[in-house]
Amino acid sequence: MGEAPEDERWIAVSLRSFAWPGGACACANIHRSFQPGSPIPRRLTKVFVDNDEAIRHNRTMALKQPRPTEGELAILRVLWEAGPRSVRDIQRILNESKPTGYTTVLKLLQIMTEKGLVDRDESVRPQIYRARYTQERTQRQLLQDLLQKAFGGSVRTLVMQALSAGKTSPRELEEIEKLLDRMEGERK
Repeated sequence: MGEAPEDERWIAVSLRSFAWPGGACACANIHRSFQPGSPIPRRLTKVFVDNDEAIRHNRTMALKQPRPTEGELAILRVLWEAGPRSVRDIQRILNESKPTGYTTVLKLLQIMTEKGLVDRDESVRPQIYRARYTQERTQRQLLQDLLQKAFGGSVRTLVMQALSAGKTSPRELEEIEKLLDRMEGERK
């Protein structure tokens, strides 16, 4: 198979690099490689559209914090309360409340690293894991998901259900009243 003309080789390289950070520059270079008014070959248009779609999808996914499973939340609670820990340390802490195997914790941490829930420090042995997001941010995200899915976005219904679902201590009710007073003061 013969080599592609110089211009086509340059265009193909630019399109391939479009999927990585800085790809917008490559996109601008593609347009400059054609004379104004000349048609862009159909196959290059398809590649450009496919890559553009992938970039927009990946950018949206990167902005969204992943939703942890129940097992992942148990590990995150350990990291939030005890700070950065090794797999063995996390497994020991989890074992106090529920028997958990080392390999189970290791596999969950590997999945959590892939999902972006934890960061792994590979510069030390044993490797140390830390939560990427704060407990408050994760709770807020989970609450927003629950609010939309189960309560149709109604904060009032969510709060009423939460208060009627279990015993609320006088101290908790006082904190809720203070929060409502503060929120009401901010709206005025």
